[in-house]
Amino acid sequence: MQPTLLILAAGMASRYGSMKQVQGFGPAGETIMDYSIYDAIRAGFGKVVFIIRRDFADDFKAKFEPKLKGKIKTEYVYQEMDSYLGDLKAPAERTKPWGTGHAVLCAKDMIKEPFAVINADDFYGKDSFVKAADFLNNKCSEKQYAIIGYELAKTLSDHGTVSRGVCQVDNKNNLVSIKERTKIYRENGNIVYEDEAGKHTVPSDSSVSMNFWCFHQNLFPFTEQLFLDFVKENYANIKSEFFIPLMAEDFMQNHNGHISVIPTSSKWFGVTYKEDAPVVKASVDKLVASGEYPPSLWS
Repeated sequence: MQPTLLILAAGMASRYGSMKQVQGFGPAGETIMDYSIYDAIRAGFGKVVFIIRRDFADDFKAKFEPKLKGKIKTEYVYQEMDSYLGDLKAPAERTKPWGTGHAVLCAKDMIKEPFAVINADDFYGKDSFVKAADFLNNKCSEKQYAIIGYELAKTLSDHGTVSRGVCQVDNKNNLVSIKERTKIYRENGNIVYEDEAGKHTVPSDSSVSMNFWCFHQNLFPFTEQLFLDFVKENYANIKSEFFIPLMAEDFMQNHNGHISVIPTSSKWFGVTYKEDAPVVKASVDKLVASGEYPPSLWS
């Protein structure tokens, strides 16, 4: 059974200020997602599941269905505010979705095989998909998941702070913990992050999560319970979010699970701020010029 690729594309694109998921960066107007799907197909993935908002489903499908037809199976899932809440209803004043972990949970009925999860607006590179497919086909199990680890220094923006999950890794390359650092930037030759306690330096070669996860499908049942518990605890906090690292920590702490951190030689790039867009376009152009990708992905 070929692995599935789950793409998180329901984000509001709040910092960027437009629907960056469908902006064209490639020579033939390809989106960042197109490159991820292209890399996934050539690495051996058999299906792509898009998590999107219902209100832009028609536009989204019109853009992706014609080019992917006959190349990979496609499915669509909507991240709804009330999905998987059991008997509860989302607070009326809540406008923010429940987060990346909830988005993954929304795909429960569509995925019956090992799968990878990525963000729609991150460029991950060919090597990362090859390594993910190898893991999902050969090593993934009910007790062994993985995350693709990127070098922190290669994932920053010159146009503002970024959020990164900084990984602590043991001597067997298994994840020990993942700490979300929300304000990371370069300063005087160092990489620093800020929190309530002030500024702290972080090693530039730290392994970070860019939200490229490899999961076994047994993740869904216990995530469903974990999410319900989270909602009950955080019901009054209308900005609380259920992130994927919460699922990862639960898997390691409560289900005797291990998560391999798989390093990749791929250079990540992404659009956090509008000003990042020209840099991404130039990076894509360079990869096309070097022969890594054809000038037109789908024709």
